[in-house]
Amino acid sequence: MREIQLPASDEVIRELHVGEPVLLSGIMVTGRDAAHKWMMETFIKKSKPPKEGDMQVYEELKKLLNGAVIYHCGPVVSGLDTQEYKFVAAGPTTSIREEPYQADVMKHFNLKGVIGKGGMGAKTLQGCQDTPGVYFHAIGGAASFIAQSVKRVLGVYKLEFGVPEAMWVIEVENFPAVATMDSHGESQHAVIDSGSKKALEDLLAQPY
Repeated sequence: MREIQLPASDEVIRELHVGEPVLLSGIMVTGRDAAHKWMMETFIKKSKPPKEGDMQVYEELKKLLNGAVIYHCGPVVSGLDTQEYKFVAAGPTTSIREEPYQADVMKHFNLKGVIGKGGMGAKTLQGCQDTPGVYFHAIGGAASFIAQSVKRVLGVYKLEFGVPEAMWVIEVENFPAVATMDSHGESQHAVIDSGSKKALEDLLAQPY
């Protein structure tokens, strides 16, 4: 199992191949639908003007995400009243919802990795080759276990989106994942989809 320190270099990312298990340590940021839509509309396409404080958040995110990883996660967080935040549960959410945004976000912020579950599509796979980056599949149904790798919550942005959709800045140690889309154009998810489609076609072709 390969240990990777974040932020990661292009060289480290290019060494990774589909199927490799990894342990990630360092700083990462959570982000789901609301965060990706906001980043795309406000800073990449610039189809919506930034609201008060957005530009300051943007400057912070540019530093945090450069060479780092974004995690598709809607955490359960304690300490909301005291701001002594702690992740109680931190399982991955389904990634394909971010397919319209992910490659552009990767390129704009120089993201080296995306963590989620279920894989992503052709646009993100191309983004992994161009940036370069890797899609890491995390363990679904293990939210409490994964939360144990979150050592500190360093801050939060866009809390107005709600706790699950906010962008939480976390420090992790030995976060377990598997590379399932790499910078060489390989996708384990595409292989599985193709195999499943063929199996279904063969099944439907059989006479009753």
